[in-house]
Amino acid sequence: MPKRLLTGLVTRDKATQMRRVEVPRLVRHPMYGKIMRRRTICYAHDEESISHNGDTVEIEESSPISKLKRWVLKRVVAKAKQAGVEITEVEGVGEAPASSEQ
Repeated sequence: MPKRLLTGLVTRDKATQMRRVEVPRLVRHPMYGKIMRRRTICYAHDEESISHNGDTVEIEESSPISKLKRWVLKRVVAKAKQAGVEITEVEGVGEAPASSEQ
């Protein structure tokens, strides 16, 4: 029987080799029929610590590794965008701005 593969978002990476991965899913409400967003939280083993917060990863089902870990990180699908500000050179830096209110 093949092992299950899930794709989710890393939401916690503070532990050395453990990642908390949230896998989103859509569920129909049993009475009203409205489609609702739900999430499944999985704890995955990341041997090389290559994933970080915000990364989209693919995890694979495995035998129990610890009390919570039942998944293994297979690959990083997409890296998170960094919140750092890029500094670009602009002409006229340090000059007084031209006033157009004359």
